Amino acid sequence: MHDVNVDDLDPSDPAFRDLLAEIEHYYDAVPRAAARVEDFGPLSLFVPKGQGWPYYARPALGHTGPAATAEDVRRVLARQRELGVPEAFEWVAEHDPQLRAAVEEAGLAVHEHPLLVLGPEDEPALTDHVLPEGVSVRVLAADDPDLASAVAVPHLAFGEPGTALGTAGPDELAAAAEKSAADGTVARIAGRITAGQTVLAAAVRDGSALCAGQHNPVGPVTEVAGVGTLPSGRRQGLGLAVTAALVAHARANGVRTVFLSAADEDVARIYRRAGFRPFATALIAEPAPDGAPGA
Repeated sequence: MHDVNVDDLDPSDPAFRDLLAEIEHYYDAVPRAAARVEDFGPLSLFVPKGQGWPYYARPALGHTGPAATAEDVRRVLARQRELGVPEAFEWVAEHDPQLRAAVEEAGLAVHEHPLLVLGPEDEPALTDHVLPEGVSVRVLAADDPDLASAVAVPHLAFGEPGTALGTAGPDELAAAAEKSAADGTVARIAGRITAGQTVLAAAVRDGSALCAGQHNPVGPVTEVAGVGTLPSGRRQGLGLAVTAALVAHARANGVRTVFLSAADEDVARIYRRAGFRPFATALIAEPAPDGAPGA
């Protein structure tokens, strides 16, 4: 792989293509620990084993034949409906630019998300943000007593998307943590932590996680994912602090490339403060709401 400063990338640069290829290999590899793969020619469908994460379909790694058509997409959708899994596709626009037309022709709505990277030659940004009193940020072990709240808090965050203060607070978090423990989610994440597949960091106060997120390393590449702050605790820099802890852990353990996709540009600005640079566009396709256009 070429050494690359992400600031200087452009899509015609071989360094850009190398880094994009690393991310593509990651996207193909990371679900395989918890999902089986069904082959649909130009597309791969990841089907979770047991109660794992509900994975998606995406372009088949290394496919050299004709690009996916709307009919290919419809075949995958039919299989997803048969299996009772989400009808979802995920890919990087710059790597498979032709797929968007096919999924839109098949009736799906496409959502764009900024994809940001800390490349091998990029240094994380140092921040001077002071955490609120009593808050500490740490990487959690599989048996950490705060693991249940750390697993639960991003779900509350994504239930009230955006960066503005929200309504969910400590009571809702306690209930969500209890539910996550009861339904086996906490045990599943603990198993991934033990296996080295997931690293979870949290901002904790008084025995409860106010913000948490994870990175999931595969060799020299990892994705920061699921960073979410308790809606009533936003606007305190907790997401930035958790992200910085995840990046520090990744780099300390030999990861060269760290990337993530942000919900929107407002969220992307937070990650840029941690040193991430704009790189590409992550696309997610799913059925449009009833009555809405497919694009």
